[in-house]
Amino acid sequence: MIGVKDRSTNAANVIDIAGVGNVAEVYDSVAEGIIARYYPRGGLAGNVLRRHGALVAEAALAIARRVSGPDPDRSFIRFIREAALLHDIGIFRTSAPEIGCTGSHPYVCHGYLGRKILEERGLPAHALVCERHVGAGLTAGDIRVMSLPVPIRDMLPQTLEEEIVCFADCFFSKTPPPGGTRHSPEDVIAMLEAYGSEKAERFRRWLDRFGPPP
Repeated sequence: MIGVKDRSTNAANVIDIAGVGNVAEVYDSVAEGIIARYYPRGGLAGNVLRRHGALVAEAALAIARRVSGPDPDRSFIRFIREAALLHDIGIFRTSAPEIGCTGSHPYVCHGYLGRKILEERGLPAHALVCERHVGAGLTAGDIRVMSLPVPIRDMLPQTLEEEIVCFADCFFSKTPPPGGTRHSPEDVIAMLEAYGSEKAERFRRWLDRFGPPP
């Protein structure tokens, strides 16, 4: 689906396996081919991105199979894996030195910056996952009220795939690096409440619909 030449790379050499239940399940050599263009191996930002992406992909794939039944569509599963691994591709263009990112943009910009990167690579559907996962989704009203330095437009998950990746991402932070932290549903709700009750309510609806990841 991504359209980049496959590469034969051992998954365990790419992803820090601590905390990732099944590395072979979440590793995707095509997504890694894109990641490797922007994140050299061994750098802190790349380690954080790959590890976080793998954790989110593992959770998102479990949810996708849960909602798909015993015979999930292969293209649906493949897209979920790719999109989860690539959803934070834009972080290197932001200023977040604690996770090795030395760009010039505020961190909240990583979603729309990731969209630009993946659109340039001919991946418009994956690009929308990047833009629409930030903060469990942002409305144009959110952006105005909070004076966020991003384009003023709705950035809310709309497709099932976007919702699944966004929901799974809510459970995993990137700090402390490189492994980050897994949050309980109660923790996620409390964090989202600080930015508006509608965000917490959106997460509760997803929780009721998808159930917590394993």
